[in-house]
Amino acid sequence: MAEKFDHLEEHLEKFVENIRQLGIIVSDFQPSSQAGLNQKLNFIVSGLQDIDKCRQQLHDITVPLEVFEYIDQGRNPQLYTKECLERALAKNEQVKGKIDTMKKFKSLLIQELSKVFPEDMAKYRSIRGEDHPPA
Repeated sequence: MAEKFDHLEEHLEKFVENIRQLGIIVSDFQPSSQAGLNQKLNFIVSGLQDIDKCRQQLHDITVPLEVFEYIDQGRNPQLYTKECLERALAKNEQVKGKIDTMKKFKSLLIQELSKVFPEDMAKYRSIRGEDHPPA
């Protein structure tokens, strides 16, 4: 899979370099540079064809729109992954805290209910397969 990306990256780098060189030729255009301009335009067309061939190999890859927003803002797209992981870890900690709180609440509730309704709670524990009341 990485080979496909490496291949695409190579074609994109060549394409960007050809565009850069084309910009130089156009910015200081002289009639004598027409042949070089035509050659660069042909390189750009063939570069687009090569990129299109790579696209066909990567048709099953999806990229979140937020990644493109990061790129448009001039930010590193790898920051998107980092921030997603940080948000996931924060949410995980939040949920873990809620689970721990609910476990403590359940334990205290069963403990208090056992004091008020000992027979009913004994039946509950037998149904749940718990042999002893919570401490």
